[in-house]
Amino acid sequence: MFYWFMKRVLVGPLLKVLFRPWVRGIENVPAEGGAILASNHLAVVDSFFLPLVLNREIVFIGKNEYFTGAGIKGRLTAGFMRGVGTIPVDRSGGRASEAALRTGLRRLGEGKLFGIYPEGTRSPDGRLYRGKTGVARLALESGAPVVPVAMIDTDRAQPIGQRLPKPTRIGIVIGEPLDFTRYAGMENDRFILRAVTDEIMYALMSLSGQEYVDVYAATQKARIATGHAEAASSQDAGAATAPGGRPAPEVHVPVPPEDDAGASVG
Repeated sequence: MFYWFMKRVLVGPLLKVLFRPWVRGIENVPAEGGAILASNHLAVVDSFFLPLVLNREIVFIGKNEYFTGAGIKGRLTAGFMRGVGTIPVDRSGGRASEAALRTGLRRLGEGKLFGIYPEGTRSPDGRLYRGKTGVARLALESGAPVVPVAMIDTDRAQPIGQRLPKPTRIGIVIGEPLDFTRYAGMENDRFILRAVTDEIMYALMSLSGQEYVDVYAATQKARIATGHAEAASSQDAGAATAPGGRPAPEVHVPVPPEDDAGASVG
């Protein structure tokens, strides 16, 4: 109930007016049944805009820090995240992350939508980073299709370090579902998990037009924090130009449809 109240009454209408979101490929989201929506991650507000354009409820994994903040602001944030169904995850990995994935599996088993950011954290510079294999495990264990989603310009609306987003038109491009049922029963094979994850990231690269970097976003954030970002970029220059070591496709960042009147979400 709180989810729909936020979307239709309290927050959704304001977001539509301020950011005029446009969407392409909405027909690729299954009308029923469980599905994994795997998205690139440019800004905190990504988790607001994707639900805004869908006719079905979707919940995401969210970092555990959203639920552990102190003071009034911390309690309000935690209450909001719980109200919209966000699933807390300890990004240190191990059993804590496993518990969040199990929660996602239960949701998929109930025929619902589950959202995940394969990069594991926001991109530090607008590029697309190496995907973590949790999304592949979800797909193989659940048998659910993976729908790739590209968020466009949300990092312009809310750059890293900026708490409140500024009105900037944003877009969402949704690709065709990816079926990995051919790998059923192989969820413990790390090579299969990497291949599936790379296929998902390749789809995201093709949809978003982002440059791909074959390191984890968290690793690059650590490099930036220690002042080694330039050296890291130079070091990565000879790395794979697309997920899985394939040549990079010719891609372009999507732009709003020319028919502006019909482009925004209704």
